[in-house]
Amino acid sequence: MGIQDTPEEWQVTETVTPFTGNKTSVRTDQVVMPDGSVHGRDYQVHPGSVAVLAIDDEDRVIVLRQYRHPVRHRLWEIPAGLLDIPGENPLHAAQRELYEEAHVKAEDWRVLTDVYTTPGGCDEAVRIFLARDLSEAEGERYAVSEEEADMEHARVPLAELVRSVIAGDVHNNCLVVGALALTAVRAGDGVESLRPAEAPWPARPFDA
Repeated sequence: MGIQDTPEEWQVTETVTPFTGNKTSVRTDQVVMPDGSVHGRDYQVHPGSVAVLAIDDEDRVIVLRQYRHPVRHRLWEIPAGLLDIPGENPLHAAQRELYEEAHVKAEDWRVLTDVYTTPGGCDEAVRIFLARDLSEAEGERYAVSEEEADMEHARVPLAELVRSVIAGDVHNNCLVVGALALTAVRAGDGVESLRPAEAPWPARPFDA
C-alpha cells in the first residue's frame, strides 16, 4: 500500500482558547515534546470542509471566482463549503454546496481525495469529491450574499485548468489538488478505482 499517515497524539498539559469566532476559533495547547520539554502550539480549530470537482460531458470543470479577503485576491475555486452540522454526512454537504454555488446536481459521486489544508497551523480537514453526470438543478437558484453575491461562474477544460495550476496562475488549494488528483487517477488506475462517495473519513467521522 505504500506510505501512510498514522494517527498519534502527544500529551497536552494545558489548553486555552483566546479567540472564538463565528465558525472557527484559535487554541493554544501546551504540548509535551519527545525530549520532555513543553512548548506552546497555536492553531485554528476548524469544523472541516467539503469541495467538489464537478466535470461535465465535455471534460470541463465548474469553477467559481470570488474575493478572498485574507489573501487580498479574487480566486478561481471549485464549489466548497463548511461542515456546518457536527457529524454531517460530507456527501450531503457536498451536494448542497454544488446546488447552492452552481445550481447543478450530479448523479455520480466519488471521493477524489482527503487533505489537511494547513496542518502546521490549522486542523481543517477537507474531503474533495469528484462529481459527474451533471445536470441543471431544479427550482430557483439559491440566494447568495456577502462575497458570494459577486461570484463569477465558468466551465474550464480540465487540461487548461492543469496548465493554469502549473503556471502558477491559480492558487486555491482544493482546485489545485482536485485538478491534479483527477489527472493522476486518469493516468493511473482510472476513476473506477476511486473510493465510494460515503467512504469512511476518520478525520471527520459522520453519520450515515
